[in-house]
Amino acid sequence: KVMPIKRPILATGEIYHIILRGTGDALIFKNDDDYYRGIFSLYEFNTTEPVEIRKQREKRKALKASGEQFSAARDCLVEIMAFCFMPNHIHLLLRQIKDGGISRFMRKLGAGYGLYFNKKHGRQGHLFQGRFRAVYIKDDNQLRAIFAYIHTNPVSLIEPDWKGAGAEDPDKAIKFLENYK
Repeated sequence: KVMPIKRPILATGEIYHIILRGTGDALIFKNDDDYYRGIFSLYEFNTTEPVEIRKQREKRKALKASGEQFSAARDCLVEIMAFCFMPNHIHLLLRQIKDGGISRFMRKLGAGYGLYFNKKHGRQGHLFQGRFRAVYIKDDNQLRAIFAYIHTNPVSLIEPDWKGAGAEDPDKAIKFLENYK
């Protein structure tokens, strides 16, 4: 029996640590292009307006060709405070700035990036495992801790047990993080 994901009520003005996993921990980023598309998707889908990536590209090309400046003004759903893309999951630190903003943003991100990934890699079905997980950030201490956690998460790619036992080679871990995109 599958249990529903229990999540806090997502309140406007509050901060949440969001985790989104690939189905069965499958890879959701297979190469640099996927990571760049993920970053592009964070930007493009963070708007109250409907988004079609193809139309956005055409609009930018037309502006560039005419010499006009692209305006990044938009009505954002969330403030993206931090993010980390791991091969099989995503960590986001988000402040909701519109009622229902996190849910709307995550729905757009999941569907939009999922369509891109499936088309590019010739696959079908859900890319992401169920609904995203959300952890409410209660205070500044938790905010500092989760900010550090998100940014150091990639160390687990080279030292899987580092969170419990500490990094065997801290210099190697730091160097790895400095070069992790």
